[in-house]
Amino acid sequence: MLNGKKIVLGVTGGIAAYKAASLCSKLVQKGADVHVIMTSSATRFITELTMQTISRNPVYTDTFDEREPSVVSHIHLADLADLIIVAPATANIIAKMAHGLADDMLSTTLLATTAPIMVAPAMNVHMYQHPAVMDNMMKLVSRGVSMIEPGEGLLACGYVGKGRLEEPETIVQVIERFFENREQISAEKARLQGKKVVVTAGGTVERIDPVRYITNDSSGKMGIAIAKAARDMGAHVHLIAGNTQVEIPEGITVTKVQSAQDMYEAVMEVWEQTDLLVKAAAVADYRPKNKVDQKMKKSGSEMTLELVKTIDILETLGSKKKNQFLIGFAAETNDVEKYAIDKLHRKNCDLLVANDVTQDGAGFGTDTNSVFIFDKNGLVEQLSLLPKEEVARRLLLIAADRMAEVSS
Repeated sequence: MLNGKKIVLGVTGGIAAYKAASLCSKLVQKGADVHVIMTSSATRFITELTMQTISRNPVYTDTFDEREPSVVSHIHLADLADLIIVAPATANIIAKMAHGLADDMLSTTLLATTAPIMVAPAMNVHMYQHPAVMDNMMKLVSRGVSMIEPGEGLLACGYVGKGRLEEPETIVQVIERFFENREQISAEKARLQGKKVVVTAGGTVERIDPVRYITNDSSGKMGIAIAKAARDMGAHVHLIAGNTQVEIPEGITVTKVQSAQDMYEAVMEVWEQTDLLVKAAAVADYRPKNKVDQKMKKSGSEMTLELVKTIDILETLGSKKKNQFLIGFAAETNDVEKYAIDKLHRKNCDLLVANDVTQDGAGFGTDTNSVFIFDKNGLVEQLSLLPKEEVARRLLLIAADRMAEVSS
């Protein structure tokens, strides 16, 4: 997994610097091409010669020690890295990273890179727990930096607690998992390459008068998560969005609609060119028979509102389906499997995703979902409470497999 990977190892000035030699050795043994940058304080604990001998590459300590005229060293290292890991990372380098300081070779390279960064802190337990250090680490995590938490035990200062650099063997395992996940994500990016995917999301709005309407609690989070996942898998994504409460990601074509009829017309415009359609929108089953052009005035203690059925978009698509792959959704409050299977057959879906909206964390507006995925033979997969992004990813992987089987 690490063979040929270019890893920049940053070593800072703490007693745990001696472990950097072991970490470097284990990475090299795994086939990694390791380039070491040491701070001046780190050289007080372990020599450049040691790290150069183990890595089989020059060791960098001085920003101005330019050895190759054709490149600027800190930019060259920042660009070549598949991963930068700082181990051990002192409170000082963590603070520099958090605040964008660049006053030595390591901090300058870190500021210049676009590669993933891992940080393995090592320091006194009270330093590690200091609010300033904790705040700096949280800032880095929010920017996408991965933290390898220190272990607990006897520290060099004599204290017992959290702050000891994680063991090199464990750090190597973390790095291997990172590259494994990265390759898996890379492979997934091609699963829907070139496919035209249409996703409906959000709730529809059925007007009663200019200030009142009928709608539902759908936030659009599930549908937008599916649109984003499809985009990340290489698809050309067209999102047809009703009333939503979520920001729509970039790289997705969007058509905003209001009523069920609007959504039907928007879907039918792109249906013939669609490879996969996911109907995750919560479409109103009924609309007011008569829409009033002016605000209805209050009169009497009761008012009767006459409703008529809206067009069933999913059923219409199922009846017109040729080579398209069709996924429907069913939000239920009881007898989930019974109603889901019935809906799947009646509406000629290839897959149907059902959830019990009364379950905590699985209803409208939540960031998580718990679903059952059915096909014509029954349950395909049950996904327990997961982030909606992960539910979307797994659903689309199933759809991509089924579509590949049909086309092969």
